Amino acid sequence: MNECNQKLLDIMVEFDCQTGTLHRAKGDLLYLVSSAGVPDFLMDKIEKIPFGKGIAGVAAQSANPVELCNLQQDLGGVAKENARKTGAAGSLAVPVFDKKEGGGRVIGTLGVGKVVPYDFSTEEKKRLSELGQEFAKQLISEDLNESLSH
Repeated sequence: MNECNQKLLDIMVEFDCQTGTLHRAKGDLLYLVSSAGVPDFLMDKIEKIPFGKGIAGVAAQSANPVELCNLQQDLGGVAKENARKTGAAGSLAVPVFDKKEGGGRVIGTLGVGKVVPYDFSTEEKKRLSELGQEFAKQLISEDLNESLSH
């Protein structure tokens, strides 16, 4: 298990969540770096997400946390219909920033989901954002590794 996967699992335990995703931004798309608890049949739907689409895409585009209390009942115009198939109900996605760039550009997203409806507290949103920043170095090095290999 790589370091990103282990960190993602640790975050899921801390938040008592059953799903987790980490995406890396490139251009106006998010590419899946790591996931846990997401059903296999949905992997192709979350491997590449446009900014502004789905919970992760809206978090990336808005540069703010995006939460849905009950994904199974209310998509709120944010999540895609296929998001219900994850079985997650309470979901939260936060942007990850590259603080080295001026105001900090979005370089990825971190998301977690619970199988029960749930309202994440302000403190939980802040904590997940802090944990997301722990992935920044890896997401930046992924960018560097990819640009060096092309």
